[in-house]
Amino acid sequence: MSVAAVSSSDPEDKCVYTVYVRTGSIWKGGTDSKIGVTLLGGDGSGIRIADLERWGGLMGAGHDYYERGNLDIFSGRGPCMRQAPCAMNLTSDGTGPHHGWYCNYVEVTATGPHLGCAQQLFTVEQWLATDASPYRLYSTVDKCSKKKRREDAAAAAAAAAAAL
Repeated sequence: MSVAAVSSSDPEDKCVYTVYVRTGSIWKGGTDSKIGVTLLGGDGSGIRIADLERWGGLMGAGHDYYERGNLDIFSGRGPCMRQAPCAMNLTSDGTGPHHGWYCNYVEVTATGPHLGCAQQLFTVEQWLATDASPYRLYSTVDKCSKKKRREDAAAAAAAAAAAL
């Protein structure tokens, strides 16, 4: 696995990633913690954004990120992944007076020079908190294995059709 940390000034950061984060409308669902995300492709390549707000918060000065019902948008550059993101690890650092956070989903788009645009929705629907189930400060969503099973099934169907 090769995961690169994202730096805001690296000239090799040629791809643009846009991350949409929906906080749940559940009472006390917002947080003051720092939120980060790791995106992975099916080949294990990926990028790590330790603090989404600092990396590429687009909501304007004074905006309070990750509050109940918010759709927060982040965008920035990073190294191009060899494959489109199909797995995600969302993390909270658990700091601040209100560390618990309920995330509905994270949606990611990625593009770069001479590349198409990839888009992936990661449904989270989970608390990232130490005082609410599942009592952890991260959530992992892996769609890579599901994609691989679909590709394998399509290849098997094509091989069976070719054998006829």
